[in-house]
Amino acid sequence: VRLHSHDVRYGSGSGQQSVTGVAAADDGNSYWRVRGRTAAVCERGTPVRCGQAIRLTHLGTGRNLHSHHFASPLSGNQEVSAFGEAGEGDYLDDWTVVCSGTYWSRDSEVRFQHTSTDVFLSVTGEQYGRPIHGQKEVHGMAASSQNNYWKVMEGIFMQPSEVFKSEQYHAEL
Repeated sequence: VRLHSHDVRYGSGSGQQSVTGVAAADDGNSYWRVRGRTAAVCERGTPVRCGQAIRLTHLGTGRNLHSHHFASPLSGNQEVSAFGEAGEGDYLDDWTVVCSGTYWSRDSEVRFQHTSTDVFLSVTGEQYGRPIHGQKEVHGMAASSQNNYWKVMEGIFMQPSEVFKSEQYHAEL
């Protein structure tokens, strides 16, 4: 499924904007911007290192992928929501990229582990009824599993900056 959000709030828990999973490949509410962690400067086009903390900001609403100690509505796992305004939220918006190698490769699967609570961004089979019928619950799970692998499906790839290129291939001290 694709990581989805829109301005529909949870009716329980935090009452924040819901985050769900949808199967539709043409869903305009499944686009997220990768940004530096809270209060960090991240130059556009800089590769994301495995183990680096990032924020994912929903393009449609400007809220960040967020988690906290509220129970998710269907499974009772940890709630995942979208929080903040215009891309600004708090430290609970930070997720660590868990991948193999040095950098997050556009074609590889990754996991996102919440930096404050250590849960993994996950989706399982629980589906919502009204008003978001058929969408799957996205939640935080304590253990890594097949339910918490994610992959970039489409988007805009920014070439690394000239500074990064020279740093990567620089042979002198």
